Amino acid sequence: MNDWGRLITAMATPMKEDHKIDFDATARLARQLVKEGTTAILVAGTTGEGPTVTADEKMELFRLVKKETNVPVIAGVGTNNTTTTIENCLAAEACGVDGLLVVVPFYNKPNQASLYAHFQAVEQTVHSPIMLYNVPGRTGTNMSAETTIRLSKLPKITAVKEASGNLSQMTEILCGVDPEFRVYTGEDAQTLASLSIGAYGVVSVASQIAGPQMDEMIKSYLKGDVEKAAALHQKLYPLFNDLFMTANPIPVKAALNLRGFGSSQLRLPLTAASSEVIATMKKDMKNLGVL
Repeated sequence: MNDWGRLITAMATPMKEDHKIDFDATARLARQLVKEGTTAILVAGTTGEGPTVTADEKMELFRLVKKETNVPVIAGVGTNNTTTTIENCLAAEACGVDGLLVVVPFYNKPNQASLYAHFQAVEQTVHSPIMLYNVPGRTGTNMSAETTIRLSKLPKITAVKEASGNLSQMTEILCGVDPEFRVYTGEDAQTLASLSIGAYGVVSVASQIAGPQMDEMIKSYLKGDVEKAAALHQKLYPLFNDLFMTANPIPVKAALNLRGFGSSQLRLPLTAASSEVIATMKKDMKNLGVL
């Protein structure tokens, strides 16, 4: 069974002012994340601008982060084309990654039977463990708890990033999967609540801004200090909201720029944070003691 730990960071992809990837800043950020408690790094997911980073750039990122860190590297490889997704998976595996994040196909709006067939085709082809990624707010399709449970029985599908924001659906999944199957929330603000109903951890955006605090919150809860965990959650809550005040990863790129990891630039169709977003991030990061 894979062990990706409880605090997986969905790492942003630092860029220069000309919108090219800043590989030096990427390496520094990856190393810093590990120092601050990250147990695995997701590269080229939503937060890493996976839709606009080229295939060649993704492979370079996978190899770089794998080289620079001693934690598992999970590759964001999913698309809305099953054949292309499989090709991406095999290319990522050749880079030495430790796992594959495969998103629910977007735009096509597949039904539940089609979703099962898609993920089954990927699972039958690859060699690495797969984390399913359900994020209906972006894909336009919600993968039901029943489908997730069915897929969890396939041997190479070992985890799910459940980013529906629906704790009832997460509970249904937890009731139906085997104990070794890992359920992660994809919502920073629901980390503590998700742990309380049995989730294993979080795939986090906030951990690249407040990693030590996220790590402490999770460990406090697991040690039974619920009061301390709740206090940390409340302290982190403004940051959780800030990071999604506009489309992710616009705010986190601004926050990382404030921390010295690349510019605030993103690739079109996303544009850099407004002065209002930057001011809000700066204020709440100072209040949290991370700036």
